[in-house]
Amino acid sequence: MPVIAIIGAGPGLGAAVARRFGREGFSIALISRNQSKLDVMAAKLEDGGLTARGYAADVLVPAALEDALTRAAAELGPITTLQYSPLPSRDYLKPVLDMTPELALEALSFSALGLIHAVRTVLPAMRQAGDGSVILINGGTSVKARADFAGTSVAFPAESAYGEMLHDALEVEGVRVAQLVIPGGIPKLQLANGIDDVADRIWGLHAATGPFRTMLIPLEDGRE
Repeated sequence: MPVIAIIGAGPGLGAAVARRFGREGFSIALISRNQSKLDVMAAKLEDGGLTARGYAADVLVPAALEDALTRAAAELGPITTLQYSPLPSRDYLKPVLDMTPELALEALSFSALGLIHAVRTVLPAMRQAGDGSVILINGGTSVKARADFAGTSVAFPAESAYGEMLHDALEVEGVRVAQLVIPGGIPKLQLANGIDDVADRIWGLHAATGPFRTMLIPLEDGRE
């Protein structure tokens, strides 16, 4: 059975993606910092007939993140799809004149280095199978800097650059790497089916080969 690991799993987009992939026969590994919240999410998914488990880890603690992914693969099977979508701290949304080196380093560790640790944990099994996907979920500051969102304006482009390089390096091996840019809060985007439309788009990025970056809506129509 294929397995999706959702890093940054929450009751909104994470749960919608879990349901969407679950309908396609995927088991679901939910990863975020709070084990009790993960257990509640997993129980709801299991009540719906899906296979789901929660694994608590902080992306700022590489050993914990790698351990969570390793345990998920041991219990559910090799990770087929990795979704990297942890929610940035509000501290990363401060103005550039308030940016400190320490905050910039933390934002980079959260976005780019966390992704690198996660990918290096799951990628060997994907390459051996000749199949798999890595999907990045980012806000609009991944493509256009904003002086009032300094942390993500520094960190998201670094995460994007790593993802794009992976896309180019792995496309001949059958491992798909894609980024979905969501420029604004999902409830404000007025999608016909709300968050389920976003989950459908993420499923499409997993299922088909395509360009690295996809915009959910044009950047000028969003807010972030």
